[in-house]
Amino acid sequence: MEYEFRRNGLDGSVLALFSMEHEVVGRWLGEELGDDRDAIDEVLNAVDALLGGEISEWRKTGREFSIELDLEQARVYANVLGFEQEQDLDEGMALYDAELEAGCGLEDLQAVLKSWQQFLYESR
Repeated sequence: MEYEFRRNGLDGSVLALFSMEHEVVGRWLGEELGDDRDAIDEVLNAVDALLGGEISEWRKTGREFSIELDLEQARVYANVLGFEQEQDLDEGMALYDAELEAGCGLEDLQAVLKSWQQFLYESR
């Protein structure tokens, strides 16, 4: 998973850019977590609890994006994926949702979140 973090010099907003198959993770970081220390710590604590065998799954629903964690992986997805729109499509047609959903390992998510924290606190 390749990524880059940026801060807007004019308004201080943060942006996380990820490789194509993980774009939604970047949007989730920027739009749902942003620079909210408590929200970042909440997800990191859930990852630690999963890796330590204390819990078997965890979920957080956000305004636009949600995250689900289990013992094997993390899944970040846009909340609009919950709609049953495919029923209205002609046979052979499908919605392109690669930008709306991505998965990764728990250790990978943990590394991304720690990098995000470091970026946020060093770039102020």
